Amino acid sequence: MYGFLQVSLIRNNRHFVVNLPEPDVQTQVAPGPTVSARSPNPAQDVERQRFSELNAAFAASFEPTFTDISSPKCVVIIPSLSVDQEILSKVNGYVYYEERLLCLLMYLRMPLTHIVYVTSMRIDPVIVDYYLHLLPGITGYHARQRLTLLSCDDPSSKPLTQKILERPLLMQRIRESIPHNYPAYISCFNMSPLERTLAVRLGLPVFGCDPDLLHLGSKSGSRKLLRRCGLPVPDGFEDLRDEQDIAEALWALKRQHPGLRRAVVKLNDGFSGDGNAVVNLNEVHAVSELRQQLPVLLQPVATDLSYEAFVQKFRTMGGIAEAFIEGNEKRSPSVQCRILPTRQIEVVSTHDQVLGGMDHQVFLGAYFPAHPDYARDVGIMGKRVAEGLRDAGVWGRFSLDFVSVRTAEGWKHYALELNLRKGGTTHPMLMLMGLTRGEYDADAGAYYTANGQKRFYFSSDNVQSEWFRGLTSHDLIHLAIFNRLQYDGSLQQGVMFHLIGALSQFGKLGLVCIGDSAQRAEAYRRLTMKVLLREGRQVNGFHPPAS
Repeated sequence: MYGFLQVSLIRNNRHFVVNLPEPDVQTQVAPGPTVSARSPNPAQDVERQRFSELNAAFAASFEPTFTDISSPKCVVIIPSLSVDQEILSKVNGYVYYEERLLCLLMYLRMPLTHIVYVTSMRIDPVIVDYYLHLLPGITGYHARQRLTLLSCDDPSSKPLTQKILERPLLMQRIRESIPHNYPAYISCFNMSPLERTLAVRLGLPVFGCDPDLLHLGSKSGSRKLLRRCGLPVPDGFEDLRDEQDIAEALWALKRQHPGLRRAVVKLNDGFSGDGNAVVNLNEVHAVSELRQQLPVLLQPVATDLSYEAFVQKFRTMGGIAEAFIEGNEKRSPSVQCRILPTRQIEVVSTHDQVLGGMDHQVFLGAYFPAHPDYARDVGIMGKRVAEGLRDAGVWGRFSLDFVSVRTAEGWKHYALELNLRKGGTTHPMLMLMGLTRGEYDADAGAYYTANGQKRFYFSSDNVQSEWFRGLTSHDLIHLAIFNRLQYDGSLQQGVMFHLIGALSQFGKLGLVCIGDSAQRAEAYRRLTMKVLLREGRQVNGFHPPAS
Protein backbone atom coordinates (compact mmCIF):
# COMPACT_ATOMS: atom_id res chain seq x y z
CA MET A 1 0.00 0.00 0.00
CA TYR A 2 1.05 3.55 -0.60
CA GLY A 3 1.90 6.65 1.44
CA PHE A 4 0.71 10.13 0.59
CA LEU A 5 3.48 12.70 0.05
CA GLN A 6 2.15 15.19 -2.52
CA VAL A 7 4.51 16.30 -5.28
CA SER A 8 3.79 19.03 -7.81
CA LEU A 9 4.53 18.58 -11.48
CA ILE A 10 4.40 21.30 -14.14
CA ARG A 11 3.99 20.72 -17.87
CA ASN A 12 3.32 23.48 -20.40
CA ASN A 13 2.67 25.89 -17.50
CA ARG A 14 0.01 23.50 -16.17
CA HIS A 15 0.09 22.30 -12.56
CA PHE A 16 -0.61 18.75 -11.40
CA VAL A 17 -0.39 17.01 -8.06
CA VAL A 18 0.59 13.38 -7.44
CA ASN A 19 0.81 11.41 -4.18
CA LEU A 20 4.12 9.56 -3.90
CA PRO A 21 5.27 7.00 -1.32
CA GLU A 22 6.49 8.61 1.88
CA PRO A 23 5.69 6.79 5.13
CA ASP A 24 4.50 8.85 8.09
CA VAL A 25 4.71 12.20 6.28
CA GLN A 26 1.68 14.50 6.07
CA THR A 27 1.54 17.45 3.73
CA GLN A 28 -0.77 20.43 4.24
CA VAL A 29 -2.73 21.45 1.17
CA ALA A 30 -3.95 24.99 0.82
CA PRO A 31 -7.75 25.30 0.61
CA GLY A 32 -9.12 25.59 -2.90
CA PRO A 33 -11.67 28.14 -4.11
CA THR A 34 -15.16 27.90 -2.69
CA VAL A 35 -16.88 28.82 -5.96
CA SER A 36 -16.20 27.74 -9.50
CA ALA A 37 -14.74 30.14 -12.03
CA ARG A 38 -17.35 31.74 -14.27
CA SER A 39 -17.44 34.36 -16.97
CA PRO A 40 -19.33 37.60 -16.28
CA ASN A 41 -22.99 37.38 -17.25
CA PRO A 42 -25.41 39.94 -15.76
CA ALA A 43 -28.47 37.72 -16.25
CA GLN A 44 -26.78 34.79 -14.54
CA ASP A 45 -25.59 37.06 -11.74
CA VAL A 46 -29.19 38.15 -11.11
CA GLU A 47 -30.27 34.50 -11.12
CA ARG A 48 -27.52 33.55 -8.69
CA GLN A 49 -28.46 36.40 -6.36
CA ARG A 50 -32.13 35.43 -6.38
CA PHE A 51 -31.24 31.76 -5.82
CA SER A 52 -29.10 32.75 -2.86
CA GLU A 53 -31.95 34.83 -1.38
CA LEU A 54 -34.44 31.97 -1.73
CA ASN A 55 -32.10 29.52 -0.04
CA ALA A 56 -31.22 31.96 2.76
CA ALA A 57 -34.92 32.32 3.59
CA PHE A 58 -35.28 28.52 3.42
CA ALA A 59 -32.41 28.05 5.90
CA ALA A 60 -33.95 30.55 8.30
CA SER A 61 -37.33 28.79 8.29
CA PHE A 62 -36.10 25.19 8.07
CA GLU A 63 -35.98 24.37 11.78
CA PRO A 64 -39.42 25.60 12.85
CA THR A 65 -41.25 24.66 9.63
CA PHE A 66 -39.75 21.74 7.74
CA THR A 67 -38.73 19.57 10.70
CA ASP A 68 -42.15 19.69 12.38
CA ILE A 69 -44.23 16.64 11.39
CA SER A 70 -47.50 18.49 11.99
CA SER A 71 -46.49 21.68 10.16
CA PRO A 72 -48.06 22.36 6.72
CA LYS A 73 -45.52 22.20 3.91
CA CYS A 74 -45.14 21.22 0.25
CA VAL A 75 -42.31 19.35 -1.46
CA VAL A 76 -41.94 19.72 -5.24
CA ILE A 77 -40.06 16.64 -6.46
CA ILE A 78 -38.09 17.01 -9.70
CA PRO A 79 -36.33 13.65 -10.27
CA SER A 80 -34.33 14.88 -13.25
CA LEU A 81 -31.05 13.16 -14.10
CA SER A 82 -29.28 16.31 -15.23
CA VAL A 83 -26.03 14.59 -16.15
CA ASP A 84 -24.11 13.82 -19.33
CA GLN A 85 -26.81 12.48 -21.61
CA GLU A 86 -24.56 10.32 -23.77
CA ILE A 87 -23.24 8.40 -20.78
CA LEU A 88 -26.75 8.26 -19.32
CA SER A 89 -28.05 6.77 -22.57
CA LYS A 90 -25.93 3.66 -21.90
CA VAL A 91 -28.19 2.89 -18.92
CA ASN A 92 -31.14 0.73 -19.97
CA GLY A 93 -34.50 2.31 -19.17
CA TYR A 94 -32.94 5.48 -17.78
CA VAL A 95 -36.15 7.51 -18.19
CA TYR A 96 -37.74 5.23 -15.56
CA TYR A 97 -35.03 6.19 -13.07
CA GLU A 98 -37.29 9.17 -12.39
CA GLU A 99 -39.45 6.69 -10.45
CA ARG A 100 -36.72 6.15 -7.86
CA LEU A 101 -37.72 9.26 -5.93
CA LEU A 102 -41.21 7.85 -5.41
CA CYS A 103 -39.61 6.84 -2.10
CA LEU A 104 -40.29 10.46 -1.10
CA LEU A 105 -44.00 9.71 -1.13
CA MET A 106 -43.26 8.45 2.39
CA TYR A 107 -43.37 12.16 3.36
CA LEU A 108 -47.14 11.90 2.95
CA ARG A 109 -47.28 10.09 6.28
CA MET A 110 -47.09 13.64 7.69
CA PRO A 111 -50.80 14.61 7.56
CA LEU A 112 -50.37 18.24 6.41
CA THR A 113 -47.62 17.62 3.85
CA HIS A 114 -48.41 17.98 0.15
CA ILE A 115 -46.26 16.63 -2.68
CA VAL A 116 -46.03 17.73 -6.31
CA TYR A 117 -44.23 15.06 -8.36
CA VAL A 118 -43.18 15.88 -11.93
CA THR A 119 -41.96 13.31 -14.46
CA SER A 120 -41.16 13.03 -18.16
CA MET A 121 -43.86 10.39 -18.70
CA ARG A 122 -46.99 9.58 -16.75
CA ILE A 123 -46.58 7.02 -14.00
CA ASP A 124 -48.85 3.98 -14.14
CA PRO A 125 -51.53 4.47 -11.41
CA VAL A 126 -50.92 0.94 -10.16
CA ILE A 127 -47.35 1.97 -9.28
CA VAL A 128 -48.54 5.05 -7.37
CA ASP A 129 -51.10 2.93 -5.50
CA TYR A 130 -48.35 0.43 -4.70
CA TYR A 131 -46.41 3.11 -2.81
CA LEU A 132 -49.38 4.76 -1.12
CA HIS A 133 -50.71 1.56 0.41
CA LEU A 134 -47.43 1.18 2.33
CA LEU A 135 -47.76 4.47 4.22
CA PRO A 136 -47.81 3.77 7.96
CA GLY A 137 -50.68 5.40 9.84
CA ILE A 138 -52.24 7.09 6.79
CA THR A 139 -54.90 5.74 4.44
CA GLY A 140 -54.14 5.71 0.73
CA TYR A 141 -57.17 7.91 0.09
CA HIS A 142 -55.98 10.58 2.54
CA ALA A 143 -52.50 10.57 1.04
CA ARG A 144 -53.81 10.69 -2.54
CA GLN A 145 -55.64 13.96 -1.84
CA ARG A 146 -52.30 15.55 -1.00
CA LEU A 147 -50.41 14.24 -4.03
CA THR A 148 -50.29 15.99 -7.42
CA LEU A 149 -48.72 14.11 -10.33
CA LEU A 150 -47.67 16.16 -13.35
CA SER A 151 -46.03 15.02 -16.56
CA CYS A 152 -44.26 16.51 -19.57
CA ASP A 153 -45.53 13.65 -21.79
CA ASP A 154 -42.07 13.72 -23.33
CA PRO A 155 -39.91 10.54 -23.41
CA SER A 156 -36.98 12.27 -25.17
CA SER A 157 -33.46 12.04 -23.78
CA LYS A 158 -33.34 15.66 -22.60
CA PRO A 159 -33.10 16.16 -18.82
CA LEU A 160 -36.50 16.44 -17.18
CA THR A 161 -35.68 19.89 -15.80
CA GLN A 162 -34.99 21.16 -19.31
CA LYS A 163 -38.33 19.76 -20.46
CA ILE A 164 -40.10 21.61 -17.66
CA LEU A 165 -38.34 24.88 -18.47
CA GLU A 166 -39.53 24.54 -22.07
CA ARG A 167 -43.17 24.33 -20.88
CA PRO A 168 -44.30 27.58 -19.21
CA LEU A 169 -47.85 26.28 -18.73
CA LEU A 170 -46.51 23.24 -16.87
CA MET A 171 -44.51 25.53 -14.60
CA GLN A 172 -47.70 27.46 -13.94
CA ARG A 173 -49.47 24.22 -13.00
CA ILE A 174 -46.65 23.44 -10.58
CA ARG A 175 -47.13 26.82 -8.87
CA GLU A 176 -50.90 26.38 -8.73
CA SER A 177 -50.51 22.90 -7.20
CA ILE A 178 -48.81 24.31 -4.10
CA PRO A 179 -51.50 25.06 -1.48
CA HIS A 180 -51.96 28.74 -0.69
CA ASN A 181 -49.54 30.04 1.96
CA TYR A 182 -47.78 26.66 2.25
CA PRO A 183 -43.98 26.92 2.52
CA ALA A 184 -42.42 24.80 -0.22
CA TYR A 185 -39.08 23.66 -1.54
CA ILE A 186 -37.72 21.59 -4.44
CA SER A 187 -36.17 18.16 -3.95
CA CYS A 188 -34.25 16.83 -6.95
CA PHE A 189 -31.95 13.97 -7.82
CA ASN A 190 -28.96 16.15 -8.61
CA MET A 191 -28.21 19.83 -9.04
CA SER A 192 -27.05 21.63 -12.18
CA PRO A 193 -27.56 25.15 -13.53
CA LEU A 194 -30.85 23.89 -14.97
CA GLU A 195 -32.23 23.21 -11.49
CA ARG A 196 -31.11 26.65 -10.29
CA THR A 197 -32.90 28.31 -13.21
CA LEU A 198 -36.06 26.32 -12.52
CA ALA A 199 -35.92 27.19 -8.83
CA VAL A 200 -35.69 30.90 -9.56
CA ARG A 201 -38.49 30.82 -12.13
CA LEU A 202 -40.74 28.93 -9.70
CA GLY A 203 -39.67 31.13 -6.80
CA LEU A 204 -38.72 28.11 -4.66
CA PRO A 205 -35.58 27.14 -2.75
CA VAL A 206 -33.81 23.82 -3.33
CA PHE A 207 -32.58 21.34 -0.73
CA GLY A 208 -29.40 20.57 -2.66
CA CYS A 209 -25.91 21.73 -3.49
CA ASP A 210 -25.51 25.15 -5.09
CA PRO A 211 -24.35 24.51 -8.70
CA ASP A 212 -21.45 26.90 -8.16
CA LEU A 213 -20.06 24.43 -5.59
CA LEU A 214 -20.44 21.28 -7.67
CA HIS A 215 -16.75 21.36 -8.62
CA LEU A 216 -16.10 20.09 -5.08
CA GLY A 217 -17.79 16.84 -6.10
CA SER A 218 -16.03 16.38 -9.43
CA LYS A 219 -13.39 13.67 -9.54
CA SER A 220 -10.60 16.27 -9.37
CA GLY A 221 -12.41 18.34 -6.74
CA SER A 222 -13.14 15.24 -4.66
CA ARG A 223 -9.49 14.24 -4.45
CA LYS A 224 -8.46 17.75 -3.38
CA LEU A 225 -11.16 18.02 -0.73
CA LEU A 226 -10.53 14.52 0.60
CA ARG A 227 -6.85 15.31 1.06
CA ARG A 228 -7.70 18.57 2.82
CA CYS A 229 -9.90 16.56 5.18
CA GLY A 230 -6.99 14.23 5.95
CA LEU A 231 -8.33 11.12 4.21
CA PRO A 232 -6.01 8.81 2.25
CA VAL A 233 -6.70 8.65 -1.48
CA PRO A 234 -5.13 6.44 -4.16
CA ASP A 235 -1.96 7.86 -5.65
CA GLY A 236 -2.80 9.85 -8.75
CA PHE A 237 -3.22 13.11 -10.61
CA GLU A 238 -6.13 15.47 -11.03
CA ASP A 239 -6.96 18.39 -13.35
CA LEU A 240 -5.91 16.44 -16.44
CA ARG A 241 -7.20 17.73 -19.78
CA ASP A 242 -6.07 15.61 -22.70
CA GLU A 243 -4.42 12.39 -23.84
CA GLN A 244 -0.91 13.71 -23.28
CA ASP A 245 -1.81 14.61 -19.69
CA ILE A 246 -3.22 11.11 -19.19
CA ALA A 247 -0.12 9.44 -20.62
CA GLU A 248 2.30 11.50 -18.53
CA ALA A 249 0.27 10.99 -15.36
CA LEU A 250 0.12 7.23 -15.90
CA TRP A 251 3.83 7.07 -16.65
CA ALA A 252 4.62 9.00 -13.46
CA LEU A 253 2.57 6.48 -11.49
CA LYS A 254 4.33 3.59 -13.23
CA ARG A 255 7.76 5.03 -12.47
CA GLN A 256 6.94 5.46 -8.80
CA HIS A 257 5.31 2.02 -8.55
CA PRO A 258 7.03 -0.29 -11.07
CA GLY A 259 4.78 -3.16 -10.00
CA LEU A 260 1.59 -1.20 -10.73
CA ARG A 261 -0.48 -3.32 -13.11
CA ARG A 262 -3.56 -1.17 -13.61
CA ALA A 263 -4.73 2.40 -13.29
CA VAL A 264 -8.12 4.08 -13.58
CA VAL A 265 -8.87 7.19 -15.65
CA LYS A 266 -12.07 9.00 -14.67
CA LEU A 267 -14.08 11.77 -16.26
CA ASN A 268 -14.62 14.61 -13.81
CA ASP A 269 -18.39 14.38 -14.10
CA GLY A 270 -18.88 10.67 -14.71
CA PHE A 271 -21.32 8.71 -12.54
CA SER A 272 -22.01 5.13 -11.40
CA GLY A 273 -18.63 4.08 -12.80
CA ASP A 274 -19.71 4.64 -16.42
CA GLY A 275 -17.34 7.61 -16.71
CA ASN A 276 -14.34 5.43 -15.86
CA ALA A 277 -11.77 3.65 -18.00
CA VAL A 278 -9.25 1.00 -16.93
CA VAL A 279 -5.69 1.10 -18.26
CA ASN A 280 -3.42 -1.96 -18.39
CA LEU A 281 0.13 -0.90 -17.50
CA ASN A 282 1.78 -4.34 -17.43
CA GLU A 283 3.78 -4.01 -20.65
CA VAL A 284 4.46 -0.28 -20.66
CA HIS A 285 8.17 0.70 -20.71
CA ALA A 286 8.24 4.37 -21.78
CA VAL A 287 5.93 7.38 -21.81
CA SER A 288 6.14 7.59 -25.62
CA GLU A 289 5.10 3.95 -25.88
CA LEU A 290 2.26 4.53 -23.44
CA ARG A 291 1.01 7.56 -25.39
CA GLN A 292 1.15 5.67 -28.67
CA GLN A 293 -0.68 2.61 -27.31
CA LEU A 294 -3.22 4.53 -25.22
CA PRO A 295 -6.11 3.81 -27.66
CA VAL A 296 -5.53 0.09 -27.03
CA LEU A 297 -4.57 0.20 -23.34
CA LEU A 298 -7.41 2.45 -22.20
CA GLN A 299 -10.74 0.60 -22.04
CA PRO A 300 -13.89 2.65 -21.20
CA VAL A 301 -16.21 0.91 -18.74
CA ALA A 302 -19.46 2.25 -20.25
CA THR A 303 -21.03 -0.11 -22.76
CA ASP A 304 -20.56 1.02 -26.36
CA LEU A 305 -18.55 4.10 -25.39
CA SER A 306 -15.60 4.13 -27.78
CA TYR A 307 -12.11 5.33 -26.96
CA GLU A 308 -12.60 8.31 -29.26
CA ALA A 309 -15.84 9.31 -27.55
CA PHE A 310 -14.29 8.90 -24.11
CA VAL A 311 -11.31 11.07 -25.00
CA GLN A 312 -13.56 13.73 -26.52
CA LYS A 313 -15.51 13.88 -23.28
CA PHE A 314 -12.27 13.97 -21.33
CA ARG A 315 -11.15 17.03 -23.30
CA THR A 316 -14.45 18.71 -22.43
CA MET A 317 -14.81 17.65 -18.79
CA GLY A 318 -11.25 17.00 -17.71
CA GLY A 319 -10.53 14.26 -15.23
CA ILE A 320 -8.08 12.27 -13.17
CA ALA A 321 -5.80 9.25 -13.33
CA GLU A 322 -5.11 7.18 -10.23
CA ALA A 323 -3.62 3.88 -9.19
CA PHE A 324 -5.89 0.84 -9.14
CA ILE A 325 -5.84 -0.40 -5.56
CA GLU A 326 -5.04 -4.10 -5.45
CA GLY A 327 -5.62 -6.52 -2.58
CA ASN A 328 -6.40 -10.13 -1.80
CA GLU A 329 -9.52 -9.11 0.10
CA LYS A 330 -11.23 -5.90 -0.93
CA ARG A 331 -14.53 -4.23 -0.12
CA SER A 332 -16.27 -1.15 -1.51
CA PRO A 333 -18.04 0.59 1.39
CA SER A 334 -19.76 3.95 1.15
CA VAL A 335 -21.16 6.43 3.62
CA GLN A 336 -24.12 8.73 3.03
CA CYS A 337 -24.45 12.03 4.90
CA ARG A 338 -26.88 14.91 5.01
CA ILE A 339 -25.98 18.54 5.64
CA LEU A 340 -29.04 20.49 6.74
CA PRO A 341 -29.61 24.17 5.94
CA THR A 342 -29.12 24.71 9.69
CA ARG A 343 -25.53 23.38 9.23
CA GLN A 344 -26.32 20.28 11.26
CA ILE A 345 -24.63 17.10 9.95
CA GLU A 346 -26.17 13.63 9.94
CA VAL A 347 -24.47 10.36 9.04
CA VAL A 348 -27.46 8.74 7.34
CA SER A 349 -26.15 5.30 6.38
CA THR A 350 -23.23 3.10 5.46
CA HIS A 351 -23.30 0.41 2.78
CA ASP A 352 -21.14 -2.30 1.27
CA GLN A 353 -21.47 -1.72 -2.45
CA VAL A 354 -21.81 -4.49 -5.00
CA LEU A 355 -19.74 -3.60 -8.07
CA GLY A 356 -19.62 -5.23 -11.49
CA GLY A 357 -18.60 -4.53 -15.05
CA MET A 358 -15.01 -4.14 -16.15
CA ASP A 359 -12.68 -4.53 -13.15
CA HIS A 360 -15.67 -3.94 -10.86
CA GLN A 361 -16.12 -0.27 -11.69
CA VAL A 362 -19.93 -0.15 -12.07
CA PHE A 363 -22.36 0.18 -9.15
CA LEU A 364 -24.90 -2.67 -9.14
CA GLY A 365 -26.33 -2.67 -5.63
CA ALA A 366 -25.54 -2.55 -1.92
CA TYR A 367 -25.90 -4.30 1.42
CA PHE A 368 -26.96 -2.23 4.42
CA PRO A 369 -25.40 -1.53 6.82
CA ALA A 370 -21.69 -1.80 6.04
CA HIS A 371 -19.72 -4.56 7.72
CA PRO A 372 -19.45 -4.05 11.50
CA ASP A 373 -15.64 -4.20 11.25
CA TYR A 374 -15.60 -0.74 9.71
CA ALA A 375 -19.11 0.78 9.54
CA ARG A 376 -18.31 3.18 12.39
CA ASP A 377 -14.92 4.10 10.87
CA VAL A 378 -16.26 5.06 7.45
CA GLY A 379 -19.04 7.00 9.20
CA ILE A 380 -16.44 9.03 11.09
CA MET A 381 -14.58 9.78 7.86
CA GLY A 382 -17.84 10.75 6.16
CA LYS A 383 -18.62 13.20 8.94
CA ARG A 384 -15.17 14.74 8.60
CA VAL A 385 -15.77 15.33 4.89
CA ALA A 386 -19.26 16.67 5.63
CA GLU A 387 -17.68 19.28 7.91
CA GLY A 388 -15.37 20.34 5.09
CA LEU A 389 -18.26 20.60 2.64
CA ARG A 390 -20.40 22.49 5.15
CA ASP A 391 -17.62 25.00 5.71
CA ALA A 392 -17.48 25.51 1.93
CA GLY A 393 -21.22 26.32 1.90
CA VAL A 394 -22.62 22.98 0.73
CA TRP A 395 -25.86 21.49 1.99
CA GLY A 396 -27.96 18.53 0.92
CA ARG A 397 -27.23 14.80 0.63
CA PHE A 398 -23.94 13.36 -0.52
CA SER A 399 -22.16 10.03 -0.49
CA LEU A 400 -18.50 9.11 -0.21
CA ASP A 401 -17.14 5.94 -1.80
CA PHE A 402 -14.14 3.93 -0.58
CA VAL A 403 -12.08 0.96 -1.62
CA SER A 404 -10.98 -0.98 1.45
CA VAL A 405 -8.25 -3.60 1.70
CA ARG A 406 -7.72 -6.00 4.59
CA THR A 407 -4.16 -5.82 5.93
CA ALA A 408 -2.40 -7.48 8.85
CA GLU A 409 -3.25 -4.39 10.92
CA GLY A 410 -6.92 -4.30 9.88
CA TRP A 411 -8.90 -2.62 7.12
CA LYS A 412 -7.20 0.16 5.16
CA HIS A 413 -9.68 2.59 3.60
CA TYR A 414 -8.93 4.72 0.51
CA ALA A 415 -11.43 7.47 -0.21
CA LEU A 416 -12.30 7.49 -3.91
CA GLU A 417 -14.88 10.14 -4.73
CA LEU A 418 -17.78 12.29 -3.58
CA ASN A 419 -21.25 12.32 -5.09
CA LEU A 420 -22.94 15.63 -4.28
CA ARG A 421 -26.40 14.32 -5.08
CA LYS A 422 -28.81 11.56 -4.29
CA GLY A 423 -27.62 8.20 -5.54
CA GLY A 424 -28.18 4.48 -5.64
CA THR A 425 -28.10 4.17 -1.84
CA THR A 426 -30.45 7.11 -1.16
CA HIS A 427 -33.89 5.79 -2.07
CA PRO A 428 -33.51 2.40 -0.31
CA MET A 429 -32.59 4.15 2.93
CA LEU A 430 -35.44 6.65 2.59
CA MET A 431 -37.86 3.77 2.04
CA LEU A 432 -36.60 1.95 5.13
CA MET A 433 -36.90 5.06 7.27
CA GLY A 434 -40.36 5.84 5.92
CA LEU A 435 -41.64 2.32 6.48
CA THR A 436 -40.19 1.72 9.94
CA ARG A 437 -39.83 5.27 11.34
CA GLY A 438 -36.38 4.35 12.58
CA GLU A 439 -32.90 5.76 12.17
CA TYR A 440 -29.29 4.79 11.65
CA ASP A 441 -27.01 4.84 14.69
CA ALA A 442 -23.64 5.87 13.29
CA ASP A 443 -21.77 5.02 16.50
CA ALA A 444 -23.18 1.50 16.57
CA GLY A 445 -23.09 1.08 12.78
CA ALA A 446 -26.64 -0.30 12.95
CA TYR A 447 -30.21 0.67 12.07
CA TYR A 448 -32.99 0.52 14.65
CA THR A 449 -36.72 0.71 13.97
CA ALA A 450 -39.03 2.85 16.12
CA ASN A 451 -39.49 -0.12 18.48
CA GLY A 452 -35.76 -0.79 18.75
CA GLN A 453 -35.38 -3.73 16.37
CA LYS A 454 -32.45 -4.00 13.97
CA ARG A 455 -33.05 -4.04 10.24
CA PHE A 456 -30.86 -4.94 7.26
CA TYR A 457 -31.40 -4.84 3.51
CA PHE A 458 -30.06 -5.60 0.09
CA SER A 459 -30.89 -3.08 -2.64
CA SER A 460 -30.28 -2.83 -6.36
CA ASP A 461 -31.35 -0.79 -9.39
CA ASN A 462 -29.98 -3.44 -11.73
CA VAL A 463 -32.09 -6.57 -11.37
CA GLN A 464 -32.29 -7.44 -15.06
CA SER A 465 -32.93 -10.46 -17.27
CA GLU A 466 -34.25 -11.10 -20.75
CA TRP A 467 -36.71 -13.48 -19.07
CA PHE A 468 -38.38 -10.58 -17.23
CA ARG A 469 -39.46 -8.81 -20.41
CA GLY A 470 -43.20 -8.79 -20.91
CA LEU A 471 -43.99 -8.84 -17.19
CA THR A 472 -46.13 -5.76 -16.47
CA SER A 473 -46.47 -3.65 -13.34
CA HIS A 474 -49.72 -5.48 -12.55
CA ASP A 475 -47.99 -8.85 -13.00
CA LEU A 476 -45.17 -7.91 -10.64
CA ILE A 477 -47.44 -6.81 -7.82
CA HIS A 478 -49.63 -9.89 -8.29
CA LEU A 479 -46.54 -12.13 -8.06
CA ALA A 480 -45.28 -10.33 -4.96
CA ILE A 481 -48.59 -10.80 -3.14
CA PHE A 482 -49.12 -14.45 -4.03
CA ASN A 483 -45.52 -15.44 -3.28
CA ARG A 484 -45.41 -13.61 0.05
CA LEU A 485 -42.72 -11.21 -1.14
CA GLN A 486 -44.76 -8.09 -0.47
CA TYR A 487 -43.47 -5.86 2.33
CA ASP A 488 -45.39 -6.74 5.49
CA GLY A 489 -45.95 -3.73 7.75
CA SER A 490 -46.75 -5.92 10.76
CA LEU A 491 -43.41 -7.71 10.50
CA GLN A 492 -41.56 -4.72 9.00
CA GLN A 493 -39.92 -7.10 6.55
CA GLY A 494 -40.29 -8.02 2.92
CA VAL A 495 -39.52 -6.72 -0.55
CA MET A 496 -40.12 -3.24 -1.98
CA PHE A 497 -39.87 -2.80 -5.75
CA HIS A 498 -38.95 0.30 -7.71
CA LEU A 499 -38.16 1.15 -11.35
CA ILE A 500 -41.30 -0.89 -11.97
CA GLY A 501 -42.10 0.98 -15.19
CA ALA A 502 -38.92 -0.39 -16.84
CA LEU A 503 -39.86 -4.04 -16.27
CA SER A 504 -41.98 -4.91 -19.32
CA GLN A 505 -39.84 -3.20 -21.97
CA PHE A 506 -36.33 -3.63 -20.57
CA GLY A 507 -36.69 -6.65 -18.29
CA LYS A 508 -35.29 -4.49 -15.51
CA LEU A 509 -36.37 -3.33 -12.08
CA GLY A 510 -35.05 -2.35 -8.68
CA LEU A 511 -35.70 -3.84 -5.28
CA VAL A 512 -35.08 -3.39 -1.57
CA CYS A 513 -35.14 -6.63 0.44
CA ILE A 514 -35.62 -5.79 4.13
CA GLY A 515 -35.04 -8.35 6.90
CA ASP A 516 -34.41 -8.58 10.63
CA SER A 517 -30.99 -10.04 9.80
CA ALA A 518 -28.59 -9.89 6.90
CA GLN A 519 -29.39 -13.54 6.22
CA ARG A 520 -33.14 -12.85 6.07
CA ALA A 521 -32.62 -9.95 3.66
CA GLU A 522 -30.48 -12.17 1.43
CA ALA A 523 -33.12 -14.91 1.57
CA TYR A 524 -35.72 -12.43 0.31
CA ARG A 525 -33.38 -11.50 -2.56
CA ARG A 526 -32.89 -15.12 -3.57
CA LEU A 527 -36.60 -15.92 -3.37
CA THR A 528 -37.47 -12.84 -5.44
CA MET A 529 -35.06 -13.84 -8.20
CA LYS A 530 -36.37 -17.41 -8.16
CA VAL A 531 -39.99 -16.26 -8.51
CA LEU A 532 -39.26 -13.70 -11.25
CA LEU A 533 -37.22 -16.14 -13.30
CA ARG A 534 -39.85 -18.86 -12.97
CA GLU A 535 -42.73 -16.61 -13.94
CA GLY A 536 -40.75 -14.88 -16.68
CA ARG A 537 -39.97 -18.21 -18.31
CA GLN A 538 -43.63 -19.18 -18.23
CA VAL A 539 -44.69 -15.86 -19.77
CA ASN A 540 -42.07 -16.20 -22.51
CA GLY A 541 -42.72 -19.88 -23.23
CA PHE A 542 -39.30 -20.88 -21.89
CA HIS A 543 -37.65 -18.84 -24.64
CA PRO A 544 -36.22 -15.42 -23.75
CA PRO A 545 -37.56 -12.66 -26.01
CA ALA A 546 -35.30 -11.15 -28.64
CA SER A 547 -33.29 -8.15 -27.53
